[in-house]
Amino acid sequence: MITRGIAAMGDDAVQHILARVRSYDQFTAHNDPYQEHDFGSFLWGEVQVFWRWDYYDLDFSMHSPDPADDTVTARVLTVMLAEEY
Repeated sequence: MITRGIAAMGDDAVQHILARVRSYDQFTAHNDPYQEHDFGSFLWGEVQVFWRWDYYDLDFSMHSPDPADDTVTARVLTVMLAEEY
């Protein structure tokens, strides 16, 4: 899922931003202390972009009871401008 702010940047920018999210590997002990790799941040030009994974139950009504279990978890990736967080 992308937010309105990301969508407003135009199709070309969206494609490049999504490629950066797919290839993101800048996890450190500082920005990923639990080694979950579920949040990232980078600059796109002068714009700060955030991305994050959320883990819901299969009805999307609450958090998953067990995020590691695919049979009870729906994962949603959201890409957003930092100001939209």
